[in-house]
Amino acid sequence: MDFQQTIPRNLVHRAAVSEVFVTDLNILGEGCFEIGAQWPRRHSFFGPLTPASHDPLLYAETVRQAGLLIAHRGYGVPMGHSFLSDWKAYEVSQEGLATVGRPVDVVLRATARDVRLRGKNVAGMRFDFDCFRDGRHIGTASDRWRCVSSAVYRRVRGEHFAATPFQASMPSPVEPALVGRDSAEDVLVGETSVPGVLALRFDPDHAVLFDHVVDHIPAMVLAEAARQAALLKVGDPAALPVRAEFDYESYVEFDADCLITAEELEAAADGARVVRVVFEQNGTTAAVGTLAMRLS
Repeated sequence: MDFQQTIPRNLVHRAAVSEVFVTDLNILGEGCFEIGAQWPRRHSFFGPLTPASHDPLLYAETVRQAGLLIAHRGYGVPMGHSFLSDWKAYEVSQEGLATVGRPVDVVLRATARDVRLRGKNVAGMRFDFDCFRDGRHIGTASDRWRCVSSAVYRRVRGEHFAATPFQASMPSPVEPALVGRDSAEDVLVGETSVPGVLALRFDPDHAVLFDHVVDHIPAMVLAEAARQAALLKVGDPAALPVRAEFDYESYVEFDADCLITAEELEAAADGARVVRVVFEQNGTTAAVGTLAMRLS
């Protein structure tokens, strides 16, 4: 694999070259792919959040980018199509996340499953990933998604098409240190008047979370908000979400409050504390995340 430079940023739906982690793609056969990626020594948002470990959500973002690259280069999905996340899951070992004082090269091996067509065009599929670092297996991931043309997307979005994050009202952030952050602009949860209920918040000018134009809350923003809600629940701002699963049931819009609740479930067999995070908007569940948190 080639790790010398990143692939074109438009192939992973990024505006800034600095936010591209994927470096190469090899098509191995029908539905089988190998993707190179590099994790930076440091990143302005994806950590490392502790000196010894890269951020597990950096891994999740790498998988997201790999899936888009395969869709465009491997299956010819046009650049103008919009992608809709239905479900994501990942697991990564703490050893695989270890920092070494330099950028880390990783290799993803992906298998495409359940390819859906609309006429002759790809309409969605599932990707399953295995991740390797220095030849060692360090993680798995899966991603199920759909895609639609720009014309269909415009019809689907209706009055929300071309909405902007600047329409949102922002609650005050919780103390950044409680969710492992130094700056309020990185905090995605705010307190409400109801005990145990948080509100989604964000900085519309955030250079990473809103790297490019969007008309709804991106799936990775919800994943980070879920992580922060889970950190508050377990009371350890340095805990790592080494496993997670996210179900996306509807768009989360900018023009209505999104409320967040977190419930701790039975601990996992390996001792990780498991937290289920629910996002509710306009009285209905919009997304659910379940995160296994390894305490520091």
